[in-house]
Amino acid sequence: MAIKYKLSSAQWDKIKDFLPGKESDPGRSAENNRRFVEAVLWIGENGCKWRSLPEEFGNWNSVFQRFRRFAKKGVWQIIFNTLAVSADTKWLMIDSTIVRAHQHSAGALKKTVVKKVRR
Repeated sequence: MAIKYKLSSAQWDKIKDFLPGKESDPGRSAENNRRFVEAVLWIGENGCKWRSLPEEFGNWNSVFQRFRRFAKKGVWQIIFNTLAVSADTKWLMIDSTIVRAHQHSAGALKKTVVKKVRR
């Protein structure tokens, strides 16, 4: 089964040079950085456990270990900062349908405990 990439080619071009494992890096080069980033995006989008990662992305444990190494090195922060600089926020809007209040903040009556005084 072929992977349908969520990242556009323009987005991938912006972040690919910040990922460890390029041909120019010393040591072992990464097998497929784009497939790995797509796997992380899939986990984030679906909110599932790492063990539920489809086989087309590779071994779930290998993807998870690589994700942890990237997180410890700050690679994800660098990628986020890179993409945030050129974010198109022209049409960004936040309203009450997006930001949910806690259910208890809706003005429900508070239960008060009345202490009985013994005499």
